[in-house]
Amino acid sequence: MTREYLKKATLTAKSDASETHKIVTDILADIEAGGDAKALEYTAKFDRYDGNVLLTQEEIDAAIATVPEKLKSDIRFAHDNVKRFAELQKSTVADVEMEIAPGFVAGQKSIPVDAAGCYVPGGRYSHIASAIMTVTTAKVAGCKHITACSPPRPGVGVAPAIIYAAHICGADKILAMGGVQGVAAMTFGLFGLPKANILVGPGNQFVAEAKRILFGRVGIDMIAGPTDSLVLADKNADPHIVATDLVSQAEHGYNSPVWLVTDDRALAQKVMSLVPDMIADLPELNRENAFAAWRDYAEVIVCADRADMAACSDEYAPEHLTVQADDLDWWLANLTCYGSLFLGEETTVSYGDKATGTNHVLPTSGAASYTGGLSVHKYMKIVTWQRATRDGSKAVAEATARISRLEGMEGHARAADVRLAKYFPDETFDLSANG
Repeated sequence: MTREYLKKATLTAKSDASETHKIVTDILADIEAGGDAKALEYTAKFDRYDGNVLLTQEEIDAAIATVPEKLKSDIRFAHDNVKRFAELQKSTVADVEMEIAPGFVAGQKSIPVDAAGCYVPGGRYSHIASAIMTVTTAKVAGCKHITACSPPRPGVGVAPAIIYAAHICGADKILAMGGVQGVAAMTFGLFGLPKANILVGPGNQFVAEAKRILFGRVGIDMIAGPTDSLVLADKNADPHIVATDLVSQAEHGYNSPVWLVTDDRALAQKVMSLVPDMIADLPELNRENAFAAWRDYAEVIVCADRADMAACSDEYAPEHLTVQADDLDWWLANLTCYGSLFLGEETTVSYGDKATGTNHVLPTSGAASYTGGLSVHKYMKIVTWQRATRDGSKAVAEATARISRLEGMEGHARAADVRLAKYFPDETFDLSANG
């Protein structure tokens, strides 16, 4: 049986890359040349905000005072989970060393970057969870300075809940600035901030393009596209829950793909019949996003069996992957390409997006085929070192000289020769390429 598409996407999740690239390139160049003043101009233009952009402690305290206690408790709960999971991740990287040969020791060391810039979306939705995910992991990694940057709202500023989350998670500075100008401010070290060594966090296509252009000057978590989600469901899945999970992810944006892959045609048809009414029941803005995403980008695929379902899922390499099927251990063992995996109907992408501790900054647009999501490791440089005694360097020097000459790199060879001559003046070595 070949795969059957009961619903096929009419569009792919791609923005107008050429137009976006030019806009972002021009803004970055303008701000790099014009500094603080030019960044403030763009903030006034795009954010329609003319307040203080680098929040004072008094402004932070005033914003925190307006956050309801129950919401503070929920944020602390999520922060604790993310912090503990990040600490677990950090424990998997150890400083190690070994004796490669007698007298020659090599090692590995992990060093956190100095300055992290964490972008927290705050336009259409206030992404409280993004502040938790990005700032907490940077703090656990050991970054010396963390800037949280979020778009201010006209006449209001950064959402108080975002300020609270960034503050308790360990942000050293909070910048009220959105879009390309916010990314530029962190990269170029405007407003007295240290220049960021790494930029992390989700954002719209302009933020994503700014990070892509700046990659190389700074590190980034990943090049991100619209969020995407795939559900694997068999005949025993609850169609109402499957449909709900698809709709919950479609509300992210008009171009956020959601996919259902199943080996049961009846389940697929039932889910497709439920989705339109669920979308219609959402609040207006959410409804518009989910409707467009379902209409233009969603796909429903019927496969021959679970092996084909797993293969199909790996081809899509989704950002979020949910399994609502029997034998969850089989799926865990056989699925290989995803940003984050949610096994069983008892968990859901929404849990991971907000509060379980695993990070929600994940690879999109098929990037899960070669990379994972944001973790404490993204802020850490895994570096190597070596040390040797003179006797320990002898065999290495001989091999280096001969390999270098075979490659035609005489300068490399002589760096080995000079040590052999100094350390072993009474010995003769055959260091030719054919030695």
